[in-house]
Amino acid sequence: MSKRKILVTSALPYANGSIHLGHLVEYIQTDIWVRFQKMRGHEVYYVCADDTHGTPIMLRAEKEGITPEALIARVHSEHLGDFSGFHIQFDNYYSTHSAETRHFSEDIYAKLKAAGLIAVRGIEQLYDPVRNMFLPDRFVKGECPKCGAKDQYGDSCEVCGAAYVPTELKNPYSAVSGAKPINKSSEHYFFNLSDPRCVDFLRDWACEGNHLQLEAANKMREWVGETGENKLSDWDISRDAPYFGFEIPDAPGKYFYVWLDAPVGYMGSFKNLCERQGIQFDEFWQPQSDTELYHFIGKDILYFHALFWPAMLKNAGYRTPTKIFAHGFLTVNGEKMSKSRGTFITAESYLRQGLNPEWLRYYYAAKLNSTLEDIDLNLEDFVARVNSDLIGKFINIASRCAGFISKRFDGGLVDGAQYQALQQMVNKHFAAWRPDVIEQAFEAREYSAAIRQIMKFADEANEMIHQLAPWEIAKNPDRSDDLQRTCSLGVQLFYLLSRYLKPILPATAQQIEAFLNCAPLTWPQLRDAQPVSNLLLPAGHKINTYQHLMTRIDPKQIDALIAANTQSLAPTAQDVPIRHAEKKQHAVAPLAETISIDEFSKIDLRIAKIVNAEHVPGAEKLLKLTLDIGSEQRVVFAGIKSAYDPQLLKGRLTVMVANLAPRQMKFGLSEGMVLAAGSGNPGELFILSPDTGAQPGMRVK
Repeated sequence: MSKRKILVTSALPYANGSIHLGHLVEYIQTDIWVRFQKMRGHEVYYVCADDTHGTPIMLRAEKEGITPEALIARVHSEHLGDFSGFHIQFDNYYSTHSAETRHFSEDIYAKLKAAGLIAVRGIEQLYDPVRNMFLPDRFVKGECPKCGAKDQYGDSCEVCGAAYVPTELKNPYSAVSGAKPINKSSEHYFFNLSDPRCVDFLRDWACEGNHLQLEAANKMREWVGETGENKLSDWDISRDAPYFGFEIPDAPGKYFYVWLDAPVGYMGSFKNLCERQGIQFDEFWQPQSDTELYHFIGKDILYFHALFWPAMLKNAGYRTPTKIFAHGFLTVNGEKMSKSRGTFITAESYLRQGLNPEWLRYYYAAKLNSTLEDIDLNLEDFVARVNSDLIGKFINIASRCAGFISKRFDGGLVDGAQYQALQQMVNKHFAAWRPDVIEQAFEAREYSAAIRQIMKFADEANEMIHQLAPWEIAKNPDRSDDLQRTCSLGVQLFYLLSRYLKPILPATAQQIEAFLNCAPLTWPQLRDAQPVSNLLLPAGHKINTYQHLMTRIDPKQIDALIAANTQSLAPTAQDVPIRHAEKKQHAVAPLAETISIDEFSKIDLRIAKIVNAEHVPGAEKLLKLTLDIGSEQRVVFAGIKSAYDPQLLKGRLTVMVANLAPRQMKFGLSEGMVLAAGSGNPGELFILSPDTGAQPGMRVK
């Protein structure tokens, strides 16, 4: 395997609020991938920074009676503390308010201007007559000009996803003072994204290239347009004073819009790292670089990262990203995070309550895949899965066997003929324990698939230990050799599993390395016909006394966490809007009439795998699903078109009513029904997904 050179970034958290569990989806996902690549021996740098510019920072600092510089310095320390608490291991965590970011912002701007891609023109902009300031996009609210949704921000609609300019909003109002804004003229600077050079490049790079996930590339096609058309508008990259940011060279009173210098912060942070460690910056950013550059981002900022950012880089003479990895949002207990329900949980609060950060790292990994799907933190399932998988399966292997090795054999694992017998046992019963499948899943960010495979191996290890029953062997003094061999087997299997889990559980892995008295765990290298016994600790290896590695989650800890985060949602006139508005909680339908257990038992619910999903020509609401229920395949027409891209459904497991009478529809015969929750409106429809381990055809009881 050739050594790769990789630069990885996560989106920059805004310096106007605390890190919460929704943010951590991205940083944990990225950190796992980076640790995995480093374990494989690649040269990897993971950089990030606080996004520090813009009107919200200026207003918050003003409200607190401090300078913006003092505010962002304090928040930087808080953010870094939160990330460190969850074992997010940046190679550099910096700030966009830096000399390096200013340099690259001005450099990119100058090169775009020299290329004829910067224009200056007067625009009508909304102005707050009370605060005497032009209103940035996120400080104007009103009704979406496309779908009519209320309380939408001035740049995009969170209901229909439309992008627009603030002056297009219906019934606008200032989110700063509440006043009705007035139109006022101002000269602004624009990046000519509609220029054919940008459009042609983006159509190739973002729409047809291999730089985005399929669903993201499809969205790009909607925004860019098909060949021969141009849907892109020029991008306003300036803001008027008062504003906290970098002043545009030769344009007094004009500042770079925060979204111009925010992604440039990736370059600034890496440049800072390069200067301190002697890394060659140009090797990673020159146009023909053979290094790799990956951005992990939330799907809500795809527009900026997949259109503006690569177009800026390309036309300024820098390399473009190898790939952009977008992910979905986090819901808690199936709903948007809510302060009134205690589920808008900050990272600091989670840690303050004494919850192990690796519980959350593992749970997120068990849910994450490579798509833009949202994931749900179901707090009851969180407790059950961590206790079952990490404690009941993984840690249980070591706790069952290590004590006997320490007490009876002075910490020594078997050697000689005993070791050879152990190797033969491992090769016979655990030949499937090859890292290839797990390695491929980690590389593709299919963490949930990796977890399923790892826990399958853990189940097999526990079953073997259960059959051998060392606790029973220990009762017979004449079976000392059997006891040592059996417990050595358990320790060796635990060693193998620990290597697979190290990217997810780095702190526990350090404890395991100390307990096993071994070198830092690296990614297991096993190829072709090599036996799995090649991955074992050496014969006669001595381990240290076992110390308990992880405790179970007490449900009372979750209750305390929710209580600690429950707040009133009563708004105040001084509230400064955050970047993403919370949607209102859904209306709860009344419960249906009571039925008997006999009536319920007549419904045959089955786990079904969606082997194919496709649009139905002429149908406004239907998707045609081909479902595998173990014994056969069924075709079901489901009214979920408004909520799901068919390509994203393929391979998913869901639940279906298998004994529903077939229904002849206009488009064909529907042989069952898939189960879904929600109102049915766009964004409010959710098909059910079974837990890890469920298989097609299993009956739901």
